[in-house]
Amino acid sequence: MTEAKIIVFSVKGMTCGGCAEAVKRVIRKADPNADVAVELAAGRVEAKTKAEGGTLAAAITKAGYEAAVAA
Repeated sequence: MTEAKIIVFSVKGMTCGGCAEAVKRVIRKADPNADVAVELAAGRVEAKTKAEGGTLAAAITKAGYEAAVAA
């Protein structure tokens, strides 16, 4: 089984708490046990998850936000 790891995303387009919750839902759909924290003003999302970063970034982008795994 894959170990959970912390992945940090840069997410553009989040403007409110509803956006932050939408991003959390996208991540938790891929990994229901993910621990997700959103810094709305900074456009930063941190997730402790077993899912792959690239897969999650693509899912967040598909949901209408511009997401990338932060370096």
